[in-house]
Amino acid sequence: MNALDQRLNAWRPDLADARLKGSVEAERFVEGLVMQVREAVVPVRRAPHVEARQLTQALLGERLKVFEEREGWSFVQLLADGYVGYVAATAIAPDPVPPTHRIAVPLTYLYPAADLKSQPALAVTLNAEVTVQSVEGSYARLADGRFAFAPHLRALSEFETDFVVVAERFLHVPYYWGGKSALGLDCSGLVQLALNACGMACPRDSDMQERDLGRAVAFAGPGGLRRGDLIFWKGHVGIMADGASLLHANGHHLMVVREPVAEAIARIAASGSIITSVRRLQ
Repeated sequence: MNALDQRLNAWRPDLADARLKGSVEAERFVEGLVMQVREAVVPVRRAPHVEARQLTQALLGERLKVFEEREGWSFVQLLADGYVGYVAATAIAPDPVPPTHRIAVPLTYLYPAADLKSQPALAVTLNAEVTVQSVEGSYARLADGRFAFAPHLRALSEFETDFVVVAERFLHVPYYWGGKSALGLDCSGLVQLALNACGMACPRDSDMQERDLGRAVAFAGPGGLRRGDLIFWKGHVGIMADGASLLHANGHHLMVVREPVAEAIARIAASGSIITSVRRLQ
């Protein structure tokens, strides 16, 4: 049988998604149960323990399919981008509530009352999803009883129109492997959250993004790059903020920066990595 990408297919030798029956070998196949993230930002890990590497994150309101729960950990697949991993079982809940709105700013708070002084407040980030029951003045009452500042919300059908502008709002956010929030993010996480805010589907990892996003354009030097172009190296991606500047989360600065693209290309080349492609979105 052909090997499938385990980042995007829920299977192990002992357990697999029922949809993979006939494609992989496993001791048992299960349908999985759709559940919902109930915490602000939840690590999705490679293995079921807290020291395991974070692969990505799931945000408040995000739905996922649970294939197994054991010893406090759930083996899951995120419905939005298909990523597979392990999350703490306490961070998710059954009976998903259909969301109506998403967080439309990099970071905001949910309060226990329609009062900015009320405590404790929960920090939530761009693209988290909530269910609004009513609006009371400047605050929206949510289905879970908390309150959000209404101007920080957008209906699920309303999207940003410029993903570069969205990405620029995350300047100086710290680099964090597997992160996709204003609390910390990695290179592909920045691309994904910016495109998602504009209603565009986007895979999670840079190799997937290089394969699936936009169209390839020839790279003949920095002078031919345009605003919004995605530049790829092996294991890294950046966004052209304009014809001369690159916006990216990177391990050199350990944060999101905007720097001259020629300098970034030279520095990365000096480390032994060259540009693998440039992709231009429609």
